Amino acid sequence: MDQTAGDAERESLVGESVSVAEAFEESEHIASARALARSFLTHVQAVHGLPVSSRAMGMVQLVVSELVTNARKYAPGPCLLTLEVKDGAVEVSVWDSSTALPAILAPDPQRVGQHGLEIVMAVCQSLQFHREPVGKRITAAVVLADDPGGDVAGRRL
Repeated sequence: MDQTAGDAERESLVGESVSVAEAFEESEHIASARALARSFLTHVQAVHGLPVSSRAMGMVQLVVSELVTNARKYAPGPCLLTLEVKDGAVEVSVWDSSTALPAILAPDPQRVGQHGLEIVMAVCQSLQFHREPVGKRITAAVVLADDPGGDVAGRRL
């Protein structure tokens, strides 16, 4: 059977991890965190041939923005953002120095603000909170190719 370059790249991901990580120390860097997510997903699609739907591209940036914003708002010091492709999804993981797990508030359309985790829960495949020896880690998974029409960022299948 003939293999295309894209097939070879996909096969190489079976035992390997594709990930990127960066620390953010100031709230002004939230836009940089979104840019890192966009760049990472573009790389995953272009270099490794994995489909990334337009929805996934937007949702990953939204999740990154919400989780990094919360880390910068509620925990002292830097936060660490890690993006990793696993099982057809991108795991967005944010570590911060606070051991306090976030409170998930009941939906309330009258409440101004504090809807970030509510939004993240609505758009993600999974959401987990873990205390660590120092701080905590919040991990959310967003499916890479989930558009019924096969729409991937920049092309149709």
